[in-house]
Amino acid sequence: MDDVSDVTHLGIGDTLKLLRERRLSAVELTQAYIDRSEALDPQLRAWLRFTPELALAAAVRADEAYRVGTAGPLAGIPLGIKDVFSTKGIETTCGSNVLRGYRPPFSATVVERLEAAGAVFPGKLNMDEFAMGSTTENSAYFATHNPWDLTRVPGGSSGGSAAAVAAGMVAGALGSDTGGSIRQPGAFCGIPALKPSYGRCSRHGLVAFGSSLDCPGPMARSVEDLALLLQVIAGHDPHDATSLPAEVPDYRAALSGDIRGLRVGIPESYFGAGLQPEVATAVRAAMTQLEALGAELRPVQLPHSEHSVATYYIIAPAEASANLARYDGVRYGQRVEREGMWPTWRATRGEGFGAEVKRRIMIGTYVLSAGYYDAWYGKAQAVRTLIKRDFDEAFREVDLIAAPTTPTTAFGIGEKRDDPLQMYLQDIFTLPPSLAGIVGLNLPCGFDDEGLPIGFQLIAPSLGEALALRVGHAYEQASDWQRRPPLPA
Repeated sequence: MDDVSDVTHLGIGDTLKLLRERRLSAVELTQAYIDRSEALDPQLRAWLRFTPELALAAAVRADEAYRVGTAGPLAGIPLGIKDVFSTKGIETTCGSNVLRGYRPPFSATVVERLEAAGAVFPGKLNMDEFAMGSTTENSAYFATHNPWDLTRVPGGSSGGSAAAVAAGMVAGALGSDTGGSIRQPGAFCGIPALKPSYGRCSRHGLVAFGSSLDCPGPMARSVEDLALLLQVIAGHDPHDATSLPAEVPDYRAALSGDIRGLRVGIPESYFGAGLQPEVATAVRAAMTQLEALGAELRPVQLPHSEHSVATYYIIAPAEASANLARYDGVRYGQRVEREGMWPTWRATRGEGFGAEVKRRIMIGTYVLSAGYYDAWYGKAQAVRTLIKRDFDEAFREVDLIAAPTTPTTAFGIGEKRDDPLQMYLQDIFTLPPSLAGIVGLNLPCGFDDEGLPIGFQLIAPSLGEALALRVGHAYEQASDWQRRPPLPA
Protein backbone atom coordinates (compact mmCIF):
# COMPACT_ATOMS: atom_id res chain seq x y z
CA MET A 1 0.00 0.00 0.00
CA ASP A 2 1.13 3.57 -0.64
CA ASP A 3 1.45 5.78 2.42
CA VAL A 4 -2.23 6.59 2.90
CA SER A 5 -2.06 7.21 6.64
CA ASP A 6 -5.46 8.85 6.94
CA VAL A 7 -7.36 6.13 5.06
CA THR A 8 -10.23 6.09 7.56
CA HIS A 9 -10.90 9.77 6.82
CA LEU A 10 -11.22 9.29 3.07
CA GLY A 11 -14.56 9.44 1.31
CA ILE A 12 -16.01 6.26 -0.14
CA GLY A 13 -15.39 7.44 -3.71
CA ASP A 14 -11.70 8.17 -3.09
CA THR A 15 -11.30 4.89 -1.21
CA LEU A 16 -12.83 2.92 -4.08
CA LYS A 17 -10.38 4.56 -6.47
CA LEU A 18 -7.45 3.39 -4.33
CA LEU A 19 -8.89 -0.11 -4.15
CA ARG A 20 -9.49 -0.32 -7.90
CA GLU A 21 -5.96 0.92 -8.62
CA ARG A 22 -4.65 -1.72 -6.18
CA ARG A 23 -2.85 0.97 -4.15
CA LEU A 24 -4.81 -0.20 -1.11
CA SER A 25 -6.12 -3.65 -0.29
CA ALA A 26 -9.53 -4.28 1.23
CA VAL A 27 -7.83 -6.20 4.04
CA GLU A 28 -5.59 -3.22 4.85
CA LEU A 29 -8.57 -0.87 4.72
CA THR A 30 -10.73 -3.07 6.92
CA GLN A 31 -7.93 -3.56 9.43
CA ALA A 32 -7.48 0.23 9.64
CA TYR A 33 -11.14 0.66 10.51
CA ILE A 34 -10.98 -2.23 12.99
CA ASP A 35 -7.95 -0.66 14.68
CA ARG A 36 -9.71 2.69 14.91
CA SER A 37 -12.82 1.05 16.34
CA GLU A 38 -10.79 -0.81 18.95
CA ALA A 39 -9.10 2.45 19.96
CA LEU A 40 -12.23 4.60 20.15
CA ASP A 41 -15.16 2.35 20.96
CA PRO A 42 -14.32 1.86 24.65
CA GLN A 43 -15.26 5.55 24.98
CA LEU A 44 -18.05 5.79 22.41
CA ARG A 45 -19.80 2.40 22.87
CA ALA A 46 -21.18 2.49 19.32
CA TRP A 47 -20.71 -1.21 18.49
CA LEU A 48 -23.35 -3.47 19.97
CA ARG A 49 -21.90 -6.51 18.23
CA PHE A 50 -18.35 -6.25 16.85
CA THR A 51 -17.38 -8.92 14.29
CA PRO A 52 -13.88 -8.11 12.99
CA GLU A 53 -13.15 -11.71 11.92
CA LEU A 54 -16.18 -11.77 9.62
CA ALA A 55 -15.20 -8.37 8.23
CA LEU A 56 -11.67 -9.48 7.42
CA ALA A 57 -12.93 -12.65 5.74
CA ALA A 58 -15.22 -10.50 3.56
CA ALA A 59 -12.29 -8.19 2.81
CA VAL A 60 -10.26 -11.16 1.53
CA ARG A 61 -13.12 -11.98 -0.84
CA ALA A 62 -13.24 -8.34 -1.98
CA ASP A 63 -9.52 -8.36 -2.77
CA GLU A 64 -9.97 -11.50 -4.83
CA ALA A 65 -12.88 -9.86 -6.68
CA TYR A 66 -10.65 -6.89 -7.53
CA ARG A 67 -7.95 -9.28 -8.73
CA VAL A 68 -10.25 -11.14 -11.14
CA GLY A 69 -12.27 -8.10 -12.20
CA THR A 70 -15.62 -8.96 -10.58
CA ALA A 71 -15.63 -6.37 -7.79
CA GLY A 72 -18.99 -4.82 -6.96
CA PRO A 73 -19.63 -1.07 -6.62
CA LEU A 74 -18.81 -1.04 -2.89
CA ALA A 75 -16.28 -3.88 -2.75
CA GLY A 76 -14.13 -3.71 0.37
CA ILE A 77 -15.88 -0.69 1.94
CA PRO A 78 -16.47 -1.19 5.71
CA LEU A 79 -20.03 -0.26 6.66
CA GLY A 80 -21.92 -0.49 9.95
CA ILE A 81 -25.40 -1.97 10.26
CA LYS A 82 -27.92 -0.68 12.80
CA ASP A 83 -29.07 -3.61 14.91
CA VAL A 84 -32.66 -3.21 13.68
CA PHE A 85 -31.75 -4.92 10.38
CA SER A 86 -31.84 -8.71 10.19
CA THR A 87 -28.44 -10.26 9.47
CA LYS A 88 -28.40 -13.95 8.63
CA GLY A 89 -26.80 -16.00 11.39
CA ILE A 90 -25.64 -12.88 13.29
CA GLU A 91 -27.45 -11.92 16.48
CA THR A 92 -30.06 -9.20 15.88
CA THR A 93 -31.61 -7.78 19.05
CA CYS A 94 -32.93 -4.31 18.11
CA GLY A 95 -31.24 -3.14 21.31
CA SER A 96 -33.72 -5.21 23.36
CA ASN A 97 -33.46 -8.02 25.88
CA VAL A 98 -36.57 -9.62 24.43
CA LEU A 99 -34.58 -10.59 21.30
CA ARG A 100 -31.39 -11.55 23.10
CA GLY A 101 -29.84 -14.52 21.30
CA TYR A 102 -32.01 -14.23 18.17
CA ARG A 103 -30.13 -15.10 14.96
CA PRO A 104 -32.27 -14.47 11.88
CA PRO A 105 -32.43 -17.10 9.14
CA PHE A 106 -32.21 -14.35 6.49
CA SER A 107 -30.80 -10.86 5.97
CA ALA A 108 -32.73 -7.68 5.27
CA THR A 109 -32.95 -6.79 1.58
CA VAL A 110 -30.87 -3.62 2.03
CA VAL A 111 -28.18 -5.65 3.81
CA GLU A 112 -28.22 -8.27 1.04
CA ARG A 113 -27.83 -5.53 -1.57
CA LEU A 114 -24.84 -4.01 0.22
CA GLU A 115 -23.31 -7.46 0.62
CA ALA A 116 -23.84 -8.22 -3.07
CA ALA A 117 -22.10 -4.92 -3.84
CA GLY A 118 -19.06 -6.19 -1.92
CA ALA A 119 -19.38 -4.15 1.28
CA VAL A 120 -17.68 -5.35 4.46
CA PHE A 121 -19.56 -5.38 7.78
CA PRO A 122 -17.48 -5.04 10.98
CA GLY A 123 -20.60 -5.46 13.13
CA LYS A 124 -23.99 -4.25 14.37
CA LEU A 125 -24.45 -0.78 15.85
CA ASN A 126 -26.21 0.25 19.04
CA MET A 127 -29.68 1.81 19.02
CA ASP A 128 -32.64 2.75 21.18
CA GLU A 129 -34.68 -0.36 21.90
CA PHE A 130 -36.86 -1.18 18.88
CA ALA A 131 -35.91 2.27 17.52
CA MET A 132 -37.97 4.00 20.21
CA GLY A 133 -35.97 6.96 21.42
CA SER A 134 -33.94 10.03 20.52
CA THR A 135 -30.73 9.45 22.46
CA THR A 136 -29.64 5.77 22.24
CA GLU A 137 -29.97 5.73 26.04
CA ASN A 138 -32.93 3.36 25.68
CA SER A 139 -30.73 0.50 24.51
CA ALA A 140 -31.10 -2.45 26.87
CA TYR A 141 -27.31 -2.86 26.84
CA PHE A 142 -25.56 0.50 27.25
CA ALA A 143 -25.73 4.13 26.15
CA THR A 144 -23.70 5.39 23.19
CA HIS A 145 -21.73 8.64 23.56
CA ASN A 146 -21.43 11.57 21.16
CA PRO A 147 -17.94 11.73 19.61
CA TRP A 148 -17.90 15.54 19.81
CA ASP A 149 -18.47 15.47 23.58
CA LEU A 150 -18.53 12.17 25.44
CA THR A 151 -20.89 13.58 28.08
CA ARG A 152 -23.57 14.18 25.41
CA VAL A 153 -26.02 11.91 23.65
CA PRO A 154 -25.43 11.06 19.96
CA GLY A 155 -29.15 11.25 19.19
CA GLY A 156 -31.35 8.31 18.32
CA SER A 157 -32.53 5.89 17.56
CA SER A 158 -29.64 5.40 15.09
CA GLY A 159 -27.14 6.85 17.56
CA GLY A 160 -24.63 4.04 17.22
CA SER A 161 -24.61 4.47 13.44
CA ALA A 162 -24.14 8.25 13.66
CA ALA A 163 -21.39 8.06 16.28
CA ALA A 164 -19.46 5.37 14.38
CA VAL A 165 -19.59 7.31 11.11
CA ALA A 166 -18.67 10.64 12.72
CA ALA A 167 -15.71 9.07 14.55
CA GLY A 168 -14.37 7.35 11.43
CA MET A 169 -15.00 3.82 12.75
CA VAL A 170 -16.81 2.94 9.50
CA ALA A 171 -17.01 4.58 6.10
CA GLY A 172 -20.80 4.72 6.27
CA ALA A 173 -23.72 3.03 7.96
CA LEU A 174 -27.29 1.91 7.61
CA GLY A 175 -29.85 3.59 9.82
CA SER A 176 -33.62 3.58 9.99
CA ASP A 177 -35.90 6.58 10.32
CA THR A 178 -39.46 6.38 11.64
CA GLY A 179 -39.82 9.92 12.98
CA GLY A 180 -36.30 11.32 12.72
CA SER A 181 -34.01 8.47 13.75
CA ILE A 182 -31.55 9.04 10.89
CA ARG A 183 -31.69 12.83 10.61
CA GLN A 184 -31.66 13.76 14.31
CA PRO A 185 -28.52 11.74 15.23
CA GLY A 186 -27.01 12.97 11.97
CA ALA A 187 -27.49 16.53 13.22
CA PHE A 188 -26.20 15.78 16.73
CA CYS A 189 -23.07 14.02 15.38
CA GLY A 190 -22.41 16.41 12.48
CA ILE A 191 -22.79 14.08 9.49
CA PRO A 192 -24.97 14.01 6.36
CA ALA A 193 -27.84 11.57 6.82
CA LEU A 194 -30.74 10.75 4.51
CA LYS A 195 -34.28 9.58 5.15
CA PRO A 196 -35.49 8.48 1.72
CA SER A 197 -39.11 8.50 0.59
CA TYR A 198 -41.31 5.88 2.20
CA GLY A 199 -41.02 2.83 -0.05
CA ARG A 200 -37.83 3.93 -1.83
CA CYS A 201 -35.77 1.34 0.12
CA SER A 202 -37.15 -2.06 1.07
CA ARG A 203 -38.36 -2.67 4.61
CA HIS A 204 -38.05 -6.45 4.21
CA GLY A 205 -35.93 -7.62 7.14
CA LEU A 206 -36.14 -4.27 8.93
CA VAL A 207 -37.68 -5.22 12.28
CA ALA A 208 -40.89 -3.23 12.37
CA PHE A 209 -41.64 -0.33 14.69
CA GLY A 210 -44.20 1.74 12.76
CA SER A 211 -44.95 -0.04 9.51
CA SER A 212 -46.40 3.01 7.71
CA LEU A 213 -43.41 5.16 8.72
CA ASP A 214 -40.22 3.06 8.85
CA CYS A 215 -37.56 3.97 6.25
CA PRO A 216 -34.07 2.46 5.86
CA GLY A 217 -31.48 5.02 4.82
CA PRO A 218 -27.75 5.80 4.58
CA MET A 219 -25.52 7.79 6.93
CA ALA A 220 -22.06 8.90 5.79
CA ARG A 221 -19.46 11.66 5.92
CA SER A 222 -20.38 13.34 2.63
CA VAL A 223 -23.37 13.75 0.34
CA GLU A 224 -21.48 11.95 -2.42
CA ASP A 225 -21.07 8.96 -0.09
CA LEU A 226 -24.81 9.03 0.64
CA ALA A 227 -25.47 8.92 -3.10
CA LEU A 228 -23.17 5.91 -3.54
CA LEU A 229 -24.88 4.01 -0.72
CA LEU A 230 -28.40 4.93 -1.78
CA GLN A 231 -27.63 3.76 -5.32
CA VAL A 232 -27.13 0.24 -3.98
CA ILE A 233 -29.96 -0.03 -1.44
CA ALA A 234 -32.75 1.78 -3.34
CA GLY A 235 -35.21 0.04 -5.62
CA HIS A 236 -38.29 -2.12 -5.72
CA ASP A 237 -38.39 -5.34 -3.72
CA PRO A 238 -41.13 -7.93 -4.31
CA HIS A 239 -40.74 -9.06 -0.69
CA ASP A 240 -42.05 -5.68 0.51
CA ALA A 241 -45.61 -4.78 -0.51
CA THR A 242 -44.95 -1.10 0.30
CA SER A 243 -41.84 -0.93 -1.89
CA LEU A 244 -42.27 1.56 -4.73
CA PRO A 245 -41.92 0.13 -8.28
CA ALA A 246 -40.03 3.21 -9.47
CA GLU A 247 -36.85 3.43 -11.51
CA VAL A 248 -33.71 4.26 -9.54
CA PRO A 249 -31.87 7.25 -11.06
CA ASP A 250 -28.10 7.74 -11.07
CA TYR A 251 -27.76 9.62 -7.78
CA ARG A 252 -24.07 10.39 -8.15
CA ALA A 253 -24.63 11.86 -11.61
CA ALA A 254 -27.21 14.20 -10.08
CA LEU A 255 -24.48 15.95 -8.05
CA SER A 256 -23.95 18.65 -10.65
CA GLY A 257 -23.20 21.46 -8.20
CA ASP A 258 -25.65 23.71 -10.02
CA ILE A 259 -28.76 24.79 -8.11
CA ARG A 260 -29.39 28.06 -9.94
CA GLY A 261 -33.07 28.80 -10.35
CA LEU A 262 -34.29 26.24 -7.84
CA ARG A 263 -37.03 27.48 -5.53
CA VAL A 264 -36.36 26.74 -1.86
CA GLY A 265 -39.23 27.15 0.59
CA ILE A 266 -38.67 28.59 4.06
CA PRO A 267 -41.34 27.68 6.67
CA GLU A 268 -41.19 30.58 9.13
CA SER A 269 -43.37 28.63 11.57
CA TYR A 270 -40.37 26.34 12.15
CA PHE A 271 -38.40 29.23 13.65
CA GLY A 272 -40.55 29.87 16.72
CA ALA A 273 -40.25 29.31 20.46
CA GLY A 274 -38.02 26.47 21.63
CA LEU A 275 -35.46 26.83 18.85
CA GLN A 276 -31.94 27.31 20.26
CA PRO A 277 -30.73 30.74 19.04
CA GLU A 278 -27.44 29.35 17.71
CA VAL A 279 -29.36 26.73 15.73
CA ALA A 280 -31.62 29.40 14.23
CA THR A 281 -28.61 31.54 13.27
CA ALA A 282 -26.72 28.66 11.65
CA VAL A 283 -29.74 27.40 9.72
CA ARG A 284 -30.56 30.86 8.39
CA ALA A 285 -26.92 31.25 7.35
CA ALA A 286 -27.20 27.98 5.43
CA MET A 287 -30.28 29.31 3.66
CA THR A 288 -28.38 32.46 2.76
CA GLN A 289 -25.62 30.25 1.32
CA LEU A 290 -28.17 28.43 -0.85
CA GLU A 291 -29.35 31.80 -2.10
CA ALA A 292 -25.76 32.81 -2.88
CA LEU A 293 -25.46 29.62 -4.95
CA GLY A 294 -28.36 30.74 -7.11
CA ALA A 295 -31.42 29.32 -5.38
CA GLU A 296 -34.50 31.48 -4.88
CA LEU A 297 -35.84 31.58 -1.31
CA ARG A 298 -39.61 31.74 -0.89
CA PRO A 299 -41.82 31.61 2.21
CA VAL A 300 -44.11 28.59 2.51
CA GLN A 301 -46.92 27.74 4.88
CA LEU A 302 -47.11 24.38 6.68
CA PRO A 303 -49.93 25.15 9.12
CA HIS A 304 -50.57 21.62 10.36
CA SER A 305 -46.95 20.81 11.21
CA GLU A 306 -47.58 22.08 14.73
CA HIS A 307 -49.75 19.01 15.31
CA SER A 308 -47.10 16.54 14.12
CA VAL A 309 -45.83 15.50 17.56
CA ALA A 310 -49.31 14.70 18.87
CA THR A 311 -50.22 12.95 15.61
CA TYR A 312 -47.07 10.86 15.49
CA TYR A 313 -47.29 9.77 19.12
CA ILE A 314 -50.69 8.29 18.44
CA ILE A 315 -50.00 6.61 15.10
CA ALA A 316 -46.50 5.25 15.80
CA PRO A 317 -47.32 3.70 19.21
CA ALA A 318 -50.51 2.19 17.76
CA GLU A 319 -48.49 0.46 15.05
CA ALA A 320 -45.81 -0.50 17.57
CA SER A 321 -48.31 -2.11 19.92
CA ALA A 322 -49.51 -4.31 17.06
CA ASN A 323 -46.02 -5.10 15.74
CA LEU A 324 -44.55 -5.93 19.14
CA ALA A 325 -47.37 -8.33 20.02
CA ARG A 326 -45.35 -11.07 18.29
CA TYR A 327 -42.69 -11.13 21.02
CA ASP A 328 -44.13 -13.80 23.29
CA GLY A 329 -41.12 -15.95 24.16
CA VAL A 330 -42.41 -18.84 22.08
CA ARG A 331 -40.96 -18.43 18.61
CA TYR A 332 -37.71 -16.48 19.04
CA GLY A 333 -35.68 -14.42 21.47
CA GLN A 334 -35.75 -14.46 25.24
CA ARG A 335 -38.16 -16.74 27.14
CA VAL A 336 -38.88 -16.37 30.86
CA GLU A 337 -40.39 -19.63 32.05
CA ARG A 338 -43.35 -19.58 34.40
CA GLU A 339 -46.05 -22.09 35.27
CA GLY A 340 -48.45 -21.91 32.34
CA MET A 341 -48.65 -20.10 29.00
CA TRP A 342 -50.03 -16.74 30.11
CA PRO A 343 -47.69 -16.29 33.08
CA THR A 344 -44.75 -17.15 30.76
CA TRP A 345 -45.98 -14.66 28.17
CA ARG A 346 -46.40 -11.88 30.75
CA ALA A 347 -43.03 -12.54 32.39
CA THR A 348 -41.21 -12.66 29.05
CA ARG A 349 -42.64 -9.33 27.93
CA GLY A 350 -42.38 -7.75 31.38
CA GLU A 351 -38.70 -8.55 31.73
CA GLY A 352 -37.81 -8.33 28.03
CA PHE A 353 -39.12 -4.84 27.19
CA GLY A 354 -37.67 -1.62 28.59
CA ALA A 355 -39.59 1.29 30.07
CA GLU A 356 -39.94 3.37 26.87
CA VAL A 357 -41.13 0.41 24.81
CA LYS A 358 -43.68 -0.47 27.49
CA ARG A 359 -44.87 3.14 27.55
CA ARG A 360 -45.46 3.18 23.80
CA ILE A 361 -47.15 -0.23 23.79
CA MET A 362 -49.59 0.99 26.44
CA ILE A 363 -50.28 4.24 24.56
CA GLY A 364 -50.81 2.34 21.33
CA THR A 365 -53.07 -0.26 22.88
CA TYR A 366 -55.15 2.48 24.49
CA VAL A 367 -55.72 4.49 21.31
CA LEU A 368 -56.69 1.34 19.40
CA SER A 369 -59.10 0.09 22.05
CA ALA A 370 -62.87 0.01 21.65
CA GLY A 371 -64.42 3.40 22.32
CA TYR A 372 -61.18 5.31 21.72
CA TYR A 373 -60.18 4.26 18.19
CA ASP A 374 -62.23 6.94 16.40
CA ALA A 375 -61.51 9.62 18.99
CA TRP A 376 -57.73 9.17 18.86
CA TYR A 377 -56.36 6.98 16.08
CA GLY A 378 -58.95 7.98 13.48
CA LYS A 379 -58.42 11.69 14.15
CA ALA A 380 -54.64 11.30 14.07
CA GLN A 381 -54.84 9.72 10.63
CA ALA A 382 -57.03 12.60 9.45
CA VAL A 383 -54.46 15.15 10.70
CA ARG A 384 -51.71 13.14 9.03
CA THR A 385 -53.54 13.63 5.74
CA LEU A 386 -53.67 17.39 6.37
CA ILE A 387 -49.92 17.48 7.05
CA LYS A 388 -49.29 15.68 3.77
CA ARG A 389 -51.59 18.09 1.92
CA ASP A 390 -49.62 21.03 3.34
CA PHE A 391 -46.47 19.65 1.73
CA ASP A 392 -48.29 18.89 -1.53
CA GLU A 393 -49.47 22.50 -1.67
CA ALA A 394 -46.02 23.85 -0.83
CA PHE A 395 -44.34 21.77 -3.53
CA ARG A 396 -46.57 23.38 -6.13
CA GLU A 397 -44.77 26.65 -5.33
CA VAL A 398 -41.25 25.46 -4.48
CA ASP A 399 -38.92 22.64 -5.47
CA LEU A 400 -37.87 21.75 -1.95
CA ILE A 401 -37.95 23.12 1.60
CA ALA A 402 -35.14 24.05 4.01
CA ALA A 403 -35.69 23.90 7.77
CA PRO A 404 -33.93 23.08 11.04
CA THR A 405 -33.35 19.39 11.76
CA THR A 406 -33.46 19.66 15.56
CA PRO A 407 -34.49 22.45 17.94
CA THR A 408 -31.23 22.16 19.94
CA THR A 409 -27.77 20.70 19.74
CA ALA A 410 -26.88 17.50 21.60
CA PHE A 411 -27.78 17.54 25.29
CA GLY A 412 -26.26 15.70 28.23
CA ILE A 413 -26.61 11.98 28.80
CA GLY A 414 -29.41 11.52 31.33
CA GLU A 415 -30.61 15.12 31.02
CA LYS A 416 -34.02 14.35 29.50
CA ARG A 417 -34.36 10.67 30.29
CA ASP A 418 -37.10 11.16 32.87
CA ASP A 419 -39.04 13.72 30.83
CA PRO A 420 -40.66 11.90 27.88
CA LEU A 421 -42.44 15.00 26.58
CA GLN A 422 -39.21 17.01 26.27
CA MET A 423 -37.62 14.00 24.60
CA TYR A 424 -40.46 13.69 22.09
CA LEU A 425 -40.20 17.39 21.22
CA GLN A 426 -36.67 16.78 19.90
CA ASP A 427 -38.37 15.35 16.79
CA ILE A 428 -40.65 18.33 16.17
CA PHE A 429 -38.98 19.23 12.83
CA THR A 430 -38.30 15.70 11.58
CA LEU A 431 -41.80 14.33 12.20
CA PRO A 432 -43.76 16.24 9.50
CA PRO A 433 -41.75 14.78 6.56
CA SER A 434 -42.02 11.33 8.15
CA LEU A 435 -45.78 11.55 8.43
CA ALA A 436 -45.95 12.73 4.81
CA GLY A 437 -43.64 9.95 3.59
CA ILE A 438 -41.27 12.35 1.82
CA VAL A 439 -37.51 12.95 1.67
CA GLY A 440 -35.48 14.48 4.50
CA LEU A 441 -31.73 15.12 4.25
CA ASN A 442 -29.70 16.37 7.23
CA LEU A 443 -26.64 18.49 6.47
CA PRO A 444 -24.07 19.90 8.93
CA CYS A 445 -24.21 23.70 8.92
CA GLY A 446 -22.23 24.95 11.89
CA PHE A 447 -21.43 24.68 15.58
CA ASP A 448 -22.84 26.17 18.76
CA ASP A 449 -20.79 28.03 21.38
CA GLU A 450 -19.75 24.73 22.97
CA GLY A 451 -18.45 23.29 19.71
CA LEU A 452 -21.40 20.96 19.11
CA PRO A 453 -22.64 20.35 15.56
CA ILE A 454 -25.77 21.97 14.14
CA GLY A 455 -27.74 20.49 11.26
CA PHE A 456 -30.43 21.65 8.87
CA GLN A 457 -32.63 19.53 6.67
CA LEU A 458 -33.65 19.70 3.05
CA ILE A 459 -37.17 18.35 2.54
CA ALA A 460 -38.07 17.14 -0.95
CA PRO A 461 -41.16 15.50 -2.49
CA SER A 462 -41.57 11.75 -2.63
CA LEU A 463 -38.88 10.20 -4.85
CA GLY A 464 -37.03 13.52 -4.77
CA GLU A 465 -33.83 12.05 -3.34
CA ALA A 466 -31.75 13.11 -6.36
CA LEU A 467 -32.91 16.71 -5.98
CA ALA A 468 -32.15 16.80 -2.24
CA LEU A 469 -28.72 15.26 -2.80
CA ARG A 470 -27.98 17.72 -5.62
CA VAL A 471 -28.75 20.73 -3.44
CA GLY A 472 -27.03 19.19 -0.41
CA HIS A 473 -23.88 18.50 -2.42
CA ALA A 474 -23.79 22.05 -3.77
CA TYR A 475 -24.10 23.43 -0.24
CA GLU A 476 -21.50 21.01 1.08
CA GLN A 477 -18.98 22.03 -1.59
CA ALA A 478 -19.44 25.67 -0.62
CA SER A 479 -18.85 25.01 3.10
CA ASP A 480 -16.36 23.08 5.21
CA TRP A 481 -18.42 21.90 8.19
CA GLN A 482 -18.24 18.23 7.22
CA ARG A 483 -14.45 18.38 6.97
CA ARG A 484 -13.93 18.85 10.71
CA PRO A 485 -13.49 15.43 12.37
CA PRO A 486 -14.60 15.26 16.01
CA LEU A 487 -11.81 12.99 17.29
CA PRO A 488 -8.10 12.79 16.52
CA ALA A 489 -6.83 10.09 14.17
